[in-house]
Amino acid sequence: MRQASGQIVIDTSRQGLIEVTDRVVRWVADQGMRDGLLTLFCRHTSASLLIQENAAREVRSDLEAYFARIAPESDVYAHDDEGPDDMPAHLRTALTQVSLSIPVADGGLALGTWQGIYLFEHRRRPHRRTLALHMLGE
Repeated sequence: MRQASGQIVIDTSRQGLIEVTDRVVRWVADQGMRDGLLTLFCRHTSASLLIQENAAREVRSDLEAYFARIAPESDVYAHDDEGPDDMPAHLRTALTQVSLSIPVADGGLALGTWQGIYLFEHRRRPHRRTLALHMLGE
C-alpha cells in the first residue's frame, strides 16, 4: 500500500461551477497507482466540491440558479464582513460538501460516464482556491 498527497490551485473568475476533472485525472495518473481511493478536500468555507453531470451546460446553470434562490444575497444576515455575498457563500458551502472520496480503478477515476468533478465557487469576485488531494492505493 502506498499513499500520495498534493494540491491543486484553481483561480476562479466568477461565481459558479468550474470543472476540475482533467486536473484531478492528471494528478491521479502522475501518482502511478492502479487501484485505490482518492480524497479531495476544498480548503475554504465559501467554495465547495460537487460531482455532477458534465455534458449538458444547462445542468450547471440550473444548479447555480437554484443555489441563488435558496441562499440569496440579502441584508438579513448578520455576517457580511466581506460583502453581501459573504454569508450566502457560507450557506451554499454548508448545503454542499468540501470533501469527496472517489475510487480509483485500473489507474483512473471510477466516475460514471457523465460525471465530472466541480469546484463550486460561491463568491462573486475572483479567488485562488486550493484543493488538497490524498490517494491511498497500490
